[in-house]
Amino acid sequence: MGIKQLFSLIKQECPDAYKEGDIKTHFGRKVAIDASMSIYSFLIAVRSGGEMLTNEEGETTSHLMGMFYRTLRIVDGGIKPVYVFDGAPPKLKSGELAKRFQRKSEAAEGLEEAKETGTAEEVEKFSRRTVRVTREHNAECQRLLKLMGVPYIIAPTEAEAQCAALARAGKVYAAASEDMDTLCFDSPVLLRHLTFSEMRKEPIQEVFLEKVLAGLDMDRKQFIDLCILLGCDYLDPIPKVGPQTALKLIREHGTLEKLVESIQAGKSKYVLPDDWPFADARELFLNPDVRPASHPECDFKWEAPDVEGLVQFLVTEKGFSEDRVRAGAARLSKNLKTSQQARLEGFFKPVPKTAEQLQTLKRKNEERNEEKKKRMKEEKKEKAKAKAKPRGTA
Repeated sequence: MGIKQLFSLIKQECPDAYKEGDIKTHFGRKVAIDASMSIYSFLIAVRSGGEMLTNEEGETTSHLMGMFYRTLRIVDGGIKPVYVFDGAPPKLKSGELAKRFQRKSEAAEGLEEAKETGTAEEVEKFSRRTVRVTREHNAECQRLLKLMGVPYIIAPTEAEAQCAALARAGKVYAAASEDMDTLCFDSPVLLRHLTFSEMRKEPIQEVFLEKVLAGLDMDRKQFIDLCILLGCDYLDPIPKVGPQTALKLIREHGTLEKLVESIQAGKSKYVLPDDWPFADARELFLNPDVRPASHPECDFKWEAPDVEGLVQFLVTEKGFSEDRVRAGAARLSKNLKTSQQARLEGFFKPVPKTAEQLQTLKRKNEERNEEKKKRMKEEKKEKAKAKAKPRGTA
């Protein structure tokens, strides 16, 4: 699920914290991709007549089709991907997973009813809601990636957290996921829409955590508290708290501890859910269970594809077109073997901002906010004057 409405809040409050561009903007970069989120999107998007693609034996192939051709597109763009799969979910996430299972069960019932009496649109809607990524989907995608020569690892828990750890250590340039909670796990850069189909014409969104924090005038802990208020996978949200209210509450109280104290003392109109262990949720974001970048499994290598192995798996076993699979393998061999032009940033070690530079960013943001408040105040005053003006006067 990620963090509800976080990107829209970033667009509104700190527009300098993200930019959009073509996939080739990231030529020469290594990127850690949230595999589980990607597979889920493939199962939903790679369809025919509202149903997932299958071979003659009735086996689902949407995930393999998506993983093969979207990865080819990424490599064609000059990017070296490493896929990260989810491990066991944190215990705190069990409530959210139970809700998802319940929703999918209800959707399955709705799908059967829609097939009997509903329209094609209703069948499609309920069909999408029943999609879930299975162990078999993951295992088949891992087999495919190995045959393609593309590295992958299985995270101890959350894939987004592991992607963020790799980006933070400089093993990859960015973490790629549709889940905005990747920023909560301290990824310096988040890429969205990287595994989308080229036909969707969606630009790649590049979000910079440092600029988000500066734009919101928050430290990382406050940012995590804001995201918990917006709604994350670990906790139920506080009822009737939208994005602007969440932002206002964190700015007013500074921490969730003080906000909770205010609510419990009856000084706020909001009501906490019965079970709301926000401190545990924050700890999962601050100190997630990840493999360190120095771990042997994080020593990634991109290798030449096993062409005959790909043909055996995708063509013989799964019914893909042999010509298309061999053509794709040839593209993969050429792009992974060709020595890529080094990016200028690769010659220099990134230097973290000094305290003075961060203070300057913060001051500029405060000045911008003051100007915005002043302008809004003047506009409000002008509107009040215009409203109070007697009718018929010039």
